[in-house]
Amino acid sequence: MNLVESLRAHRLLAIVRGKDPAAALRTVHTLAEEGVAAIEVSLTTADALTVIRQARAELGPDAFLGAGTVRSPADAARAVDAGASYLVTPALVDGLEPYGIPVLMGALTPTEIELALARGAAAIKLFPGTLGGPGYLRALRGPFPEVPFVPVGGVDAQAARDYLDRGALAVGVGSPLVGDAADGGDLNQLRSRAAEFRKVAAGGRP
Repeated sequence: MNLVESLRAHRLLAIVRGKDPAAALRTVHTLAEEGVAAIEVSLTTADALTVIRQARAELGPDAFLGAGTVRSPADAARAVDAGASYLVTPALVDGLEPYGIPVLMGALTPTEIELALARGAAAIKLFPGTLGGPGYLRALRGPFPEVPFVPVGGVDAQAARDYLDRGALAVGVGSPLVGDAADGGDLNQLRSRAAEFRKVAAGGRP
């Protein structure tokens, strides 16, 4: 199963970003234990590359563990070296094709979407999703019916359900799912939120 197939099957991408590397690593493990198949560690996380490297060693080679907030080929090189199996960008980024791994490339407008696809994006990270919301995604599905969209930014459980109902491949969820876990917060609460988002991703209502 490749990344896009996994996102189509599970419909959820967790985004981990925090100030405490040890807590971020525990957050990645907890999400994996709760059945969240695709997890992104933002490079804005404290000591993010170490978190990715340790998580890869512990979760194994088949885990869908990616690096987010990739803004340059140099970022990509460091992330791939640490063990990232896919890259997520906040915007259009040139020079990522040589790394040979899937890229969820950030785009918002139709022009940006076309440019991202021309750069080899495996899927479009529709960001920031809060600017257009689920209605904007529905409008984009007209001219881009085959493009896999992953809305990111302010996606709570209700928005996740609305995006998925309007044809999103999956949703990318940061703080509404992770909360303060990557800063040392309560992992039991993280488990509860993970269960809620997995229920929504499986077709349930929030």
